[in-house]
Amino acid sequence: MRAAVMKLYGYFRSSATYRVRIALNLKGIPWEAVLVDLRAPVSAQHTSEFRALNPQGLIPVLVDGPHTLTQSLAILEYLEETHPQPPLLPQPPAARAAVRALALAIACDIHPLDNLRVLNYLRSPLGHDDATVQTWYAHWITLGFSALEQEVRRLGDGRHLYGDSVTLADVCLVPQMANARRYSCDIEPFPTLRAICAHLESLPAFAQAAPQVQPDAAPA
Repeated sequence: MRAAVMKLYGYFRSSATYRVRIALNLKGIPWEAVLVDLRAPVSAQHTSEFRALNPQGLIPVLVDGPHTLTQSLAILEYLEETHPQPPLLPQPPAARAAVRALALAIACDIHPLDNLRVLNYLRSPLGHDDATVQTWYAHWITLGFSALEQEVRRLGDGRHLYGDSVTLADVCLVPQMANARRYSCDIEPFPTLRAICAHLESLPAFAQAAPQVQPDAAPA
């Protein structure tokens, strides 16, 4: 019997969904996009149907047969374990830990502070204007990218965050850089990160996962 195609519930601008799209493409896994429009007034993440899949109301959600998986890094690890080629984690334990640390620095220390629901909360009910929200966003990008820039000069080859091949860390970097550009953050102080992203974005798996080429891509 033919295995069911994985279903990825997501939104074109979601950086967490973007990570999973990249990994699925890199590993050559067939998948089907299920669109979850986060924009008001649709706000599909708050519907009872979606909350039945993920009570947190967050994307992405990956459905693989009987398995419903949430949280992008957990999904990435699942894909690594079930489809180990090509690997996104190196073999030596210390190297694996280093790659995970870089990925977590992006996914846990930068992304959550600049996530859409945080920005919306800053605007309402806290009442901050767009300029203040932009300052908030840029602050966390600058703080996080400054540390990463120093780390990857030591750990990477100038085209990857770690070593000389694509890893879990690279899968996390490209969506975060895309967000930084979208919010007009100053990324000039991070030449190594910019060079790495330029290389990665030229790879088909990354290019095909980009927000602007997704079926639900449209102006906000």
